[in-house]
Amino acid sequence: MGESSEASQQSFLRRHWEGYKEFWAERFSFLDNYSRFIDKPLPSWSASDVDEFIASDPVHGPTLKTAREAVNFGLTGSVIGAVSTAGVAWKYSRSVHGAGLSFLAGGVFGWTFGQEAANHWLQLYRLDTLAAQAKFMEWWQNKSVGRS
Repeated sequence: MGESSEASQQSFLRRHWEGYKEFWAERFSFLDNYSRFIDKPLPSWSASDVDEFIASDPVHGPTLKTAREAVNFGLTGSVIGAVSTAGVAWKYSRSVHGAGLSFLAGGVFGWTFGQEAANHWLQLYRLDTLAAQAKFMEWWQNKSVGRS
């Protein structure tokens, strides 16, 4: 009797785990675009390699260029958020750890706000930046294999 209860318990846990995996696999399905690059990591690339791809691909090049420009919005937002929140925390608390945590949180919140600003300013919502990034990685993989 104990054996069947143990098998049933294992079966219940296995079903639960499989359902859990399916649930999260569905939410992170966009990672499937990158799975082929995860198994065998790509060699490092430089800014000139990205510029070469942008010039060579008339479809995905402009999208990737716009996505690269959006990073500047995120960086600006991150710096403004980090410095301003840390400054306010330091002004009112004079606590080093409070100012440090505010600096980190402000950087994250600022980056998020900057990316949202870029999304609207550069109209990234109209572009498929994920496809452009995956296409660049595929191009880089083919180019780096040709070099080796």
